[in-house]
Amino acid sequence: MAGKEIDKQRANAALAVIRQHPGMVFFLAVPVLAVLGAVWWIAGLGWALVLAVVIVLAGGAAIVMRRS
Repeated sequence: MAGKEIDKQRANAALAVIRQHPGMVFFLAVPVLAVLGAVWWIAGLGWALVLAVVIVLAGGAAIVMRRS
């Protein structure tokens, strides 16, 4: 299982990019935030929270599947 863990050097590099380019991270997150805002406005906070959890789980699954 040790081979499937996130490499510390890659994790540090990703954090460095986030620290150096917060505008780029915000630009990438805007579509997701817009969808969450629209769902919140149309269906309510509960459904927006459910959608946020689904998005986080799907993103995590995509990362895990790609690494394996």
